[in-house]
Formats: sequence, structure tokens, C-alpha cells
Amino acid sequence: MVSGAEAMSEHNEGDLFRQFVGDVKPLKQTVRGDKRPAAKDTPGLIERRRAAQELGNKEGNYLARQEHISPVKPWDLLSFKRDGVQHGVFRSLKQGKYVIDATIDLHGRTVQQARQEVFHFLRECVERDIRCATITHGKGQHRDPPALLKSCVNHWLQQMDEVLAFHSARPQQGGSGSTNVLLRKSQAQKDKNSEKFNRKTSRK
Repeated sequence: MVSGAEAMSEHNEGDLFRQFVGDVKPLKQTVRGDKRPAAKDTPGLIERRRAAQELGNKEGNYLARQEHISPVKPWDLLSFKRDGVQHGVFRSLKQGKYVIDATIDLHGRTVQQARQEVFHFLRECVERDIRCATITHGKGQHRDPPALLKSCVNHWLQQMDEVLAFHSARPQQGGSGSTNVLLRKSQAQKDKNSEKFNRKTSRK
């Protein structure tokens, strides 16, 4: 049975998560393309972005700024995996076989806003043991420069140790305007799995 204190703690953690990644949408939401109008900046949204930026500055957001990022083209497929990631695992990611447990939509964001939100979104995903997430950045074919956010996301994901691999989404998931990200396990989950393995070994 969960105690009142534990329930309150979980509630507070949930509020904190929503505060800094308030634009995370559930999987069943329809992923839309570049032509969707940007969401109106409400006072609450502006405040969440400001808070996320301040927190990112305090926590040392190391993601590269725009001037250090090499461009990709609007219709390019993004693809990356770290050494040690099994080919079968990466193939399943490319084929869209993993359950997407969290998504974030960067439409309407500046590069600086997106930089903070991606940083916190992926860190929170790892802390909550979310193994696969989707970032919708759009193709940016009508932007100047084109594919700016897409180029940034491609670069940022390779910088983060939390990211094991990523690949552009399947057409039904948003295609080259979205990227599916495979994340490492949290330390807590690693410890839990190690403990479970040790218990099984000791019984033999």
C-alpha cells in the first residue's frame, strides 16, 4: 500500500515533470507536420520556458548552440547509434517497433527554447525509466535557414550520453519531421536488474 507521504511525493514529482516539459504529449496524439500553426504563447507556457531556461543554466546545459551545428536537409533521414548497441535493437528502432512512452513537440520554439526543452525532456525520461521517446522538430523546408531545429536535434542527441540511438520516425509517426530516440536505463533500473540477476544466480 502506498503511504500518504509517498503519494504526495509522486504527485509533486509529476507536477515538476509537467512544469519543465509541459508540452509532452501522450502517444495517441496525432503527430502533425510542419504546416500546423504554432501554439499561442500563453502566460503559463512563457513561464514554463523561462523556468526551464533558468534551471538549464544552473544545471550546466552543455548542448551546442546554433552557431556550432552542421545543417542537415529538410528531407534527410536522421540515424545514429552508439558502439555497443546491438544491430537487432537498432533495426527495431528504425522499423518503429518500440512503444513510444513520451513525446515532445518543438513547433514554434526558438533554438534556445528547444535546446533547454530537449535537454530536460530526455533527462526526465531517463529518470522515469522511459526507454523510447519521440521528438517532433518538423522538416523546416520553408524556414530560413531550412531544417534549423531538425539540424539542432540531430546534433544535440549525439551529445547526450542518455541517448543510445535515434532514427527518423516511420511515415505514420511523423516521418522525417520526427525522431524516435532510444534511451539508456536509469541507474536505479540498472541496480534493480542487477539485484534481480544476483538473486536468480544465488538460487542456482
